[in-house]
Amino acid sequence: MYRLYASEINNTVYLIVQQGNKKIGVFDSGYGGLTILAEFQRILPEYDYIYLGDNARAPYGDKSFEVVHQHTLQAVKKLFSMDCDLVILACNTASAKALRTIQQNDLDLTDKKRVLGVIRPSVEIVGQLSASKHIGILGTVGTVRSESYVIELSKYAPEIIVSQEACPLWVPLIESGDFNNAVGRAIVQKNIDAILQKDAAIDVLVLACTHYPLIQDIIEESVPKHIKVLSQGSIVAESLKSYLERHSELKDELSKTGTSSYYTTEDPDNFGGNASLFLGKKIHAKHLALEVDF
Repeated sequence: MYRLYASEINNTVYLIVQQGNKKIGVFDSGYGGLTILAEFQRILPEYDYIYLGDNARAPYGDKSFEVVHQHTLQAVKKLFSMDCDLVILACNTASAKALRTIQQNDLDLTDKKRVLGVIRPSVEIVGQLSASKHIGILGTVGTVRSESYVIELSKYAPEIIVSQEACPLWVPLIESGDFNNAVGRAIVQKNIDAILQKDAAIDVLVLACTHYPLIQDIIEESVPKHIKVLSQGSIVAESLKSYLERHSELKDELSKTGTSSYYTTEDPDNFGGNASLFLGKKIHAKHLALEVDF
C-alpha cells in the first residue's frame, strides 16, 4: 500500500509517497498452517507473508494450556520483532488454548499489533451451512478438550447442537504419508463412525485442524453424501480480507510485493521438503530459534 504525505519545505509543498513495510505473520506448531497460508496467497496474493512453524516443539495437541500459551506467545513476539504487526494463529490448538489469553493479557492495546485465530471465522459461518443444526467437530485432543468450538458456537449460533471427536492419529498419518493405505483409511473411518454414532443428525463436519484438508477427499468418501465437510482455509482467508477492509489503519501499513518467507524451529531442509505436501510447490526455509522455557 502506498500513502501520500504532504510536506512543506521552504514554502514549497511536496507530496511524499511511502509504502507500508509491515508483513502478515502466520504461525503454526508445524506444517498444517501452510494450508491456511496457501489460501491467503490465493485470495490475497498482493501481501507479504512470514510463516513460522514451531516444528521443534510440535505437536501442540497434547500439551497443557500453559505450555501452548507460552510457546505461542514466544512465536508471536518473534514475529512482531520481524515487522509483522498482524499475526494469524493458523493452528486450531494455539487458537483454542492461547489466543484469548494473548489478546486479553499479553498485547499492548495502545499499539497497532493484532493477533487473530482460525476458530471464530469458522464458527461465524458454520451455522449457516447446517440444515439440521447438528454439526460435528473433528480435531486434535487439545482442540476438543478446550471446547473452544462449543463455547464460540454457543455465542454465535446457540441453536447449534455440537458433537466432537478427537482424532489423535490423523496428523501423524498425514505427515508420514500413510493416510491413503488400508490402515490409514481404516483409522479415518473409525473416527468418522464414532462421531456419527454420537449424533446421527449431523450434516456438517468441521475439520478443526489445519492438517485435515489434505485428506478431505478421504473424509468425504467416508461419510454419507448429504454431509458437508468444511475446511477452514478459504473461510479464514475471506475473513482476513474482510478484516483488512474494515481496518484500513492496519492495512495501510502492510507491504504489497507478493512475497512469502518461511521459517522453522527445526531442520529447514526437512521443513522445505515436507512443506511441498501442503503447498504443492517447493520452498526454501530458514531456521529460527525461539526461547525455550519448558
